Amino acid sequence: MRGKTDMTESILRAGRRDLIIGSAAAAAAAMLPPGIANAQQTGAAIPRNRTMILIGINSRDGRWVDYELWNPYAIGANHQNGPNLIYEPLAYYSAFGDKLYMWLAESFQFTPDFKQLTIKTRQNIKWSDGTPFSAEDVAYTMNSLRDLGPKVKWGVDVQQALDTATAIDPNTVVLKFKIPSPRFFFFATYKYDIGIYIVPKHIFDGQDWTSFKHFDIAKGWPVTTGPWKVTDAALSQKVFERRDNWWAADQKLAPMPQILRNVWLPFAGEQAAAQALITNQVDFGGSLQPATFPTVIKQNPKIITHSGQKPPWGYVDWWPISLYVNNEVKPYDDKDVRWAISHYIDRNQLIQVAYLGASSVSSLPMPPYKPLLPYFDAVKDLLAKYDTLEFNPKKGDALLAGKGFKKKENMWEGPDGKPLTLDIIGFGASGPAMGPVLSELLKRRGVTASLSLPPDFDNRFQKGQFTGSIYGHGGSIREPYDTLRLYQSQSIAVPGAHAANFSRWKNPEYDKLVDEVYVTDPENTAKLKELFHAAMEIWLPELPDIQLVQNYHRIPMNTTFWKNWPTAENPYINGASWHLTYNLVMWNAQPTGA
Repeated sequence: MRGKTDMTESILRAGRRDLIIGSAAAAAAAMLPPGIANAQQTGAAIPRNRTMILIGINSRDGRWVDYELWNPYAIGANHQNGPNLIYEPLAYYSAFGDKLYMWLAESFQFTPDFKQLTIKTRQNIKWSDGTPFSAEDVAYTMNSLRDLGPKVKWGVDVQQALDTATAIDPNTVVLKFKIPSPRFFFFATYKYDIGIYIVPKHIFDGQDWTSFKHFDIAKGWPVTTGPWKVTDAALSQKVFERRDNWWAADQKLAPMPQILRNVWLPFAGEQAAAQALITNQVDFGGSLQPATFPTVIKQNPKIITHSGQKPPWGYVDWWPISLYVNNEVKPYDDKDVRWAISHYIDRNQLIQVAYLGASSVSSLPMPPYKPLLPYFDAVKDLLAKYDTLEFNPKKGDALLAGKGFKKKENMWEGPDGKPLTLDIIGFGASGPAMGPVLSELLKRRGVTASLSLPPDFDNRFQKGQFTGSIYGHGGSIREPYDTLRLYQSQSIAVPGAHAANFSRWKNPEYDKLVDEVYVTDPENTAKLKELFHAAMEIWLPELPDIQLVQNYHRIPMNTTFWKNWPTAENPYINGASWHLTYNLVMWNAQPTGA
């Protein structure tokens, strides 16, 4: 059997990390679509050093295929691709700063039984078309989500709890719940990819939320309460310009952004992104692989990451990555087969080869953030019994043999004589990094594994049209409910890429426990630890998906034109442009004067 060094060399020879730095200016020019030059010349003259240019993460084949979708509830829309700058929230939460920023909402108050929530909205806020923002917009958004339910993102979550939302005056909305809902305001708050988008009632009322685009630049759509207006959106770019006035600056909640123009480019490949950073064509590079950073920083010392100019080149995201197996597809509906696959994976070798050691393992589908550590401690006994990180091929062999699988020419065949196959799909940074290594590790243990990176990954994954997939978990950051929610049967096939049961695992007793967690006060840590342990007693033996590694956001940030980026020394927020909190970066960024 080949050793780790041989495996590393064989995969690298395949070209996944080949980054040839040459003809930098030409490559960077290829990175930037022709529209950029035009964008820089339209409207008011805005110099390069007051323009922020970034590379997004969700384009397809180097194009923004969703450039007309500015309603984040529409089917196919994604808040990560620009709507996160347009729709302001009731509140922001920084997990890194452990700070709640009240925003469109000035205050909130639950009744002692958590069955009613009163939200006070701020005064003197207007949508960009001049229509006043009010509690009516909040009530309309909440009631619409309740009525639409599984047809739109967040509909199931609102529908399970909300009875009515009523604006009792222009700045007060009262939400009455069917069940105690102590997490509802935090659920609505923007953090990472979770939060309710408050929409303008005067625009959305009467529209079909599943198809309404909310895009017409001539009409000033999308309208916003925020500091940005969309001035161009096309396959090649999305351009935002700063509005003249912003209520939050007037009310001294935030400074007026120093950025005058914000240009979002589609991702056109790792090498092109690296070249554009080296030549200062872009200020923010999306996400790069660990092997790319030394070359980029050597050729442009102005490039930094959250961890400075050293590994791991970023920070631990809220999104630990698993190998998902579709629990509705045989033989992966069998927990023993899932555990066998887990025992075949050497996660340390996976990290060394895929990330050059710049990563860490993940034992549960939630990140090791400080508020969550008591819950990891609460299930230490279960993890000792059900070690999700154990590399033990002999155990895997025994489990498969016990299910009637047999080896033929060193490859497993099922009782029906067919090969044990696992076709894995991936996307973004994690698929290309880990996919080749993961499939190779499984092949060496007799699994007929393969990898593909389909352009329609999101659609296939969310509809359950996969057998295996490399993907993360958008769940808990403070207490365990949001992660537990990811495996409830009622969250299977809900729209959107978050808060959904992608493994398609079902267990009625588990569902009941998670429902009990939902109505429990988040401050009642003792009760929550008890319930979490009970839920994990069901979940861990079943292992609905196979735990792999923590997700690191390895984001290159260019200090040539802009400073005050979020870093380990200045961790005011997580720095991802695709998250709902990126506006905090936008108004904290300061020009360098270059």
